[in-house]
Amino acid sequence: MRFSVPHLSDPPAPSLRVACVQLASDEDVSGNLERAELGVRAAAARGARLIALPEKWNAIGEIDVLRAAAEPLDGPTLTRVASWARELDTWILAGSIVVREPGEDKLRNLSALFDPQGALHATYAKMHMFDVDVAGVAYRESDAERPGDEIVVTDVDGIPLGMTVCYDLRFPELYRILALRGARIITVPAAFTLATGRDHWEVLLRARAIENQCFVIAPDIIGDHGAGKISYGRSMIIDPWGTVIAQAGDSESVIVAELDLGAVDRVRAAIPSLATRRPSAYSWPEGG
Repeated sequence: MRFSVPHLSDPPAPSLRVACVQLASDEDVSGNLERAELGVRAAAARGARLIALPEKWNAIGEIDVLRAAAEPLDGPTLTRVASWARELDTWILAGSIVVREPGEDKLRNLSALFDPQGALHATYAKMHMFDVDVAGVAYRESDAERPGDEIVVTDVDGIPLGMTVCYDLRFPELYRILALRGARIITVPAAFTLATGRDHWEVLLRARAIENQCFVIAPDIIGDHGAGKISYGRSMIIDPWGTVIAQAGDSESVIVAELDLGAVDRVRAAIPSLATRRPSAYSWPEGG
């Protein structure tokens, strides 16, 4: 992608080195944490400033598995993530984990971002519940979890970042709002199914990047979680032109990419679709 060649006197464009840690998580919380730590350390050794883990990376499975693994925000999983961020001096998006909140029967699927001091910087509760039937398998997230209702734009080193989780990817209005609120990077930790992943994962990720002219960071779970539920993997990092600049394969792995943040401005200047929207001409259909 070329829009202009910078002059030698121009200051260098800001950049951010990011990583996705792709995990074959299961119901073994201890084992998942150990493998996640290896991945995080490998990403940090490659210079990643922001390291992203997938959805439900510390425990994934049926409802009984999720209920058994659910923790408070200050529980052992996120406490351990905080210690990694502090020791490695890096931002860590703890993908998402299931959180048990006081007085609530249902769980929250919560994405948590930690800063390099190990402080909890931002959280986002998955907004759209994955209640679908695909390839003969029924998924009913709402049986155990309740949706969030807050759209979250935070920042990493001052760079605006929008937070989403997995099935949110199918709701473009959420991503447009994130872009209009300033997001230049959007995270999509996921456990995308094998059946839908083959046909929809890359297409949807690239579409969200192209539509909103921002970077998309999408760490995915891979592997069989039982009961016919298999996650696709193929974690991706995508630029504002919609180009896949890093992609994982079919096993646990770490992918790293350098984000040229000036690309957001160059794409938005060349194709000013965000600036030339016509909000006054749009209206939601009745009941929409």
